[in-house]
Amino acid sequence: MRRLKDLRKQDFAPTILDFGPVRFYLARHFGFCYGVENAIEISYKALEDNEDKRVFLLSQMIHNQEVNDDLQSRGIKFIMDTDGTQFIPWDELRPDDIVIIPAFGTTLEIEQLLSEKGVEVQQYNTTCPFVEKVWNRSQKLANDSFTIIIHGKPKHEETRATFSHSAKFGPSVIVRDMKEAIRLAYYISGMGSADEFYQEFAGKYSVGFSPERDLRRIGVVNQTTMLATETQAIADYFKKLMVERYGVENLGDHFADTRDTLCYATNDNQEATYKLLDVEADLAIVVGGYNSSNTSHIVELCESKFPTFFINSAREIVAPDEIRHYNIHEKQKQTTRDFLPETNVVKIVLTSGASCPDTLVDNVILRILEFYDPSKAVDQVLLEIGAN
Repeated sequence: MRRLKDLRKQDFAPTILDFGPVRFYLARHFGFCYGVENAIEISYKALEDNEDKRVFLLSQMIHNQEVNDDLQSRGIKFIMDTDGTQFIPWDELRPDDIVIIPAFGTTLEIEQLLSEKGVEVQQYNTTCPFVEKVWNRSQKLANDSFTIIIHGKPKHEETRATFSHSAKFGPSVIVRDMKEAIRLAYYISGMGSADEFYQEFAGKYSVGFSPERDLRRIGVVNQTTMLATETQAIADYFKKLMVERYGVENLGDHFADTRDTLCYATNDNQEATYKLLDVEADLAIVVGGYNSSNTSHIVELCESKFPTFFINSAREIVAPDEIRHYNIHEKQKQTTRDFLPETNVVKIVLTSGASCPDTLVDNVILRILEFYDPSKAVDQVLLEIGAN
């Protein structure tokens, strides 16, 4: 309904679902993006088309355990986990096996390995077009003799894939966050030695990388699920550094503008989250996979204002006085008691990550409503929203 009324995305304010004793502020944008929807559709099609064959996924299709569990229950096997730890040895694969490349993409090295085994990899390649856009932008940077700086998590599948593709064409280096960007600036400014660079950025630079030679002309691309404002801040930081080092009149020779690599879906979800921060609420609930990068960034934003509970499904809401949730800082699950305040109207901010099916958000709403005596039925609330 919001999408139909606001085709140009001018309004990022949340939708209010008012049930009387409990009120939800639902993010304007949340849940599946195009890349995830496409990947899931192709995965189920691969199962339907190949009932007589073994079907494998390189790793988790998306960072959502509900979806991955369902795929596994239908016979799909994971070759490795999201960090690259092998579950099924490559030697066990046969040429007639079906191997699905996930939405994050994969490395050129893995594609070559599968090709050498006779496994066809393009028929069920679900790599998101926005990830491929980053790869194409990286190639263009390299063709123009710029070094590619990748803002991403070094162990994340997408960053590993992007690094593999960019390193094929030109010098590449990964920075995890602004802190690492500042450390890289130390070498861009010529203050650190090559040996220091190789030690500090071990595993994050391409073969043959020379900090003295390769940090004179740079451009920034990103893992598409990173916080868009952080990517832009890092790019702006390097741009300012190059102006200071080489002069504004020479900026084009040393810095490439690459803001067009930011994923629209990640950006929309994050913009909608910023609008949630304008709301006065008692708590926030964020639904998604605990290893989902884009969801963890939404959690970080919500935590800046609200007590925030990161859950993977309604099952984590055990009772009115108990919720099991994930702590992104300590990277472990914990239990919180009395998470719902005793007020006349409980106000809850609600959103989800790009790898979360909408039905999981529905289930969270219905689960919370079980603890109250709502003055309005769900159908009535939806009719009121549609009439406004």
